Amino acid sequence: MKLVIVESPAKAKTIEKYLGKEYKVMSSVGHIRQIPKTKHAVDIENDFKTEYEIDPEKKKIISELKKAVKAADEVLLATDEDREGEAISWHLMEVLGLPKNTKRIVFHEITKPALETAVKNPRTVDTAMVESQQARQILDRIVGFELSPVVWQKVPGGKSAGRVQSPAVRLIVEREREINAFESKFTFKVTGIFQSDKDEIKAEYSQSFADERAAGEFLKQLIDAVFAVDAVAKTPTSRNPSPPFTTAALQIEANAKLGFSSKTTMSAAQGLYQAGKITYMRTDSVNLSAQAIGEIAGFVRSNYGEKYLKTRNFATKNATAQEAHEAIRPTHISDESAGKNNYEKRLYALIRSRTLATQMAPARLEKTVVKITTPNARGVFEAKGEIILFDGFLKVYGKAKELSLPNLQKGDVLPVKEIVARQTFAKPPARYTEGSLVKKLEELGIGRPSTYATILNTIQTRNYVKKGVSEGKEREVVQLTLHKSQIKKALAKEKTGGDKGKLVPNPVGAVLSDFLTVNFDQIVDYGFTAEVEKDFDKIAESKVSKVEMLKRFYAPFHQLVDKAADAKRWNNARELGVEPKSGKMVYAKVGRKGEYLQVGEVEKGSKEKPRFAPIPEGETVETVSLESALQQLALPALPRVLGTSDDGVELVAANGPFGPFLRAGKHNISLTGDDPYTITLERAEELYVAKKASIIADFGEVMIINGVYGPYIKGAGRRNHVKIPKDVDPKTITEKTALEMLANKKPTKSAKRRASVKRKSTSVARKNTKRRSSVKRQGAQRRRKA
Repeated sequence: MKLVIVESPAKAKTIEKYLGKEYKVMSSVGHIRQIPKTKHAVDIENDFKTEYEIDPEKKKIISELKKAVKAADEVLLATDEDREGEAISWHLMEVLGLPKNTKRIVFHEITKPALETAVKNPRTVDTAMVESQQARQILDRIVGFELSPVVWQKVPGGKSAGRVQSPAVRLIVEREREINAFESKFTFKVTGIFQSDKDEIKAEYSQSFADERAAGEFLKQLIDAVFAVDAVAKTPTSRNPSPPFTTAALQIEANAKLGFSSKTTMSAAQGLYQAGKITYMRTDSVNLSAQAIGEIAGFVRSNYGEKYLKTRNFATKNATAQEAHEAIRPTHISDESAGKNNYEKRLYALIRSRTLATQMAPARLEKTVVKITTPNARGVFEAKGEIILFDGFLKVYGKAKELSLPNLQKGDVLPVKEIVARQTFAKPPARYTEGSLVKKLEELGIGRPSTYATILNTIQTRNYVKKGVSEGKEREVVQLTLHKSQIKKALAKEKTGGDKGKLVPNPVGAVLSDFLTVNFDQIVDYGFTAEVEKDFDKIAESKVSKVEMLKRFYAPFHQLVDKAADAKRWNNARELGVEPKSGKMVYAKVGRKGEYLQVGEVEKGSKEKPRFAPIPEGETVETVSLESALQQLALPALPRVLGTSDDGVELVAANGPFGPFLRAGKHNISLTGDDPYTITLERAEELYVAKKASIIADFGEVMIINGVYGPYIKGAGRRNHVKIPKDVDPKTITEKTALEMLANKKPTKSAKRRASVKRKSTSVARKNTKRRSSVKRQGAQRRRKA
């Protein structure tokens, strides 16, 4: 019996279908060893020798693998063909005690022919690729372990800093500041609507106007003007298909066309690969195998005809492409659908249509430009149209916006329907989406196909960046319309500043980025980060040694860590100006719990404390003005007593850790949708009455409440509640029964998860405290030696 070891149970299941009965396929379920999380585990002085520990959850799997290895005649390691997969194979060899000549098989698609070819052409584990993966892992561990304690101490709310995540945050912060600094100037752009028989022709004027007066004067010149076609130019053009997908291109396109996050895209792609439906999903290559091109060409010929066929070979521009040797494509182009869920099905359809398009004929189009002039104006009105003469690859992928213009000749007179001069504001740079950020990281050479999704997930889960939800604010724009020899002015409305679905930096992300830029420039420097990636490539190619590369990085980095111990605590505080009534300085600051306003400072010997208030809604530390800060500070302080209800209960508007709420005796009522600073007594009374109406029984210590999801019993404290079964009438439940039901309730999955997270958090906090103390001691010892 031959034993094949892969890293994924789903992959094992698919491979087992294709290999014969003489093969047994087992899975390691990912990495079996890691660098310990609770200690440095990298011996800097001893050529970066690294300690590894077996994941406790993998002990049973390792035991089963060892038994299978003993019983097997031969072992084949079949983990993914990238550096991460190579490292998993190396760890398996070390832990399972396999010889160095153990066979290693690689394939970029899980099909019977690919597996048969791989089995016939085994190799051994590529130690250069393993060292490249280890260098990345060790470097990231060093940065995380030595830099993160500095971030905890110096950056309010800072959780960690990473070699690749930090430049990504910096990109988003810099783009946000470009947007904030952008001066949105406007001009008046002129558009004419002309008539040709029953057709309307929309044409843009070649000049714009600086202000409303100039635009109005221009429209006056056009009253009773005669317009005629001055020229008609028709230009044939063609459009070629894009190359097949690389990992980055897939993430960019899935984000743009399907709205998928990078994490969702890679999860769906992995599912498709492991099911044998697409080729390996982590790749820098745009190459397609000759066999694949032949299969696609045959499909195009038989389904669309010879005229739609155009075979192509795409060249990979990235000289350091190291992940796989082929682009992402379906393993069988004739499979029109694949995937176990909607995400996989939609992604497969995208991959398949893009792959088909690569071997199809160019689309042929015809562009038409009609120039319309009048003796009353120097400029030209231009109407542009485009029609598809032959759709080619557009039949399966992409589309062209067709705009057909009527058949016009030079000299044709065109009656005017209306001419509009509209105030048009210049647009600031666009915020990054997940897709456009991946594209930027790829352009800068930061990260690799296997890391983009992780980078994007990390910067969001650590609260450095968030996805915006704002649709934008409305603003008025002036519109002048010339219609039937009369000029009318109107105010139109448009949305501006929307950030929905875009990546926006959180305050702590901006503070962290600034701190690192000042104190650890090499960590956030785009060029340096890209050079490190090139060094990893060189290690994989045996051009540079792992130890040499790590030594070159560590010496200057560690000096910066020691130096940063004396750096000031960073909070991006801004002095906004003086508060007139107190004469004290007003600051905008970032703290552990977010942004806030502060009036005055802590002064020695003074009992007077600074005053605090939240940053006004829609503002940030970097954008808030003294005027809006003073308005916020003038609002009544919280908690705010509104008055008493009809039954004598005091109603108080307050702010808590979970947002604003109304305190009404023993009830805390969420103020979702209501402002605690402006809510009236009448509105508070409404909320209180509604809350009382939901209470079926109140026994004091315990209540029976009719909630959104049905009746439930609520005890003292948060999350102390239990749902009442559907077959039980809540009105018949006594206090004793209610208390018994609370005492006997089974913990929910979320409760178990919270308890587990709490235990782990407490454990990690203790270990981090020890680690910080250890790092401080080591730093002090090194400084004494120096």
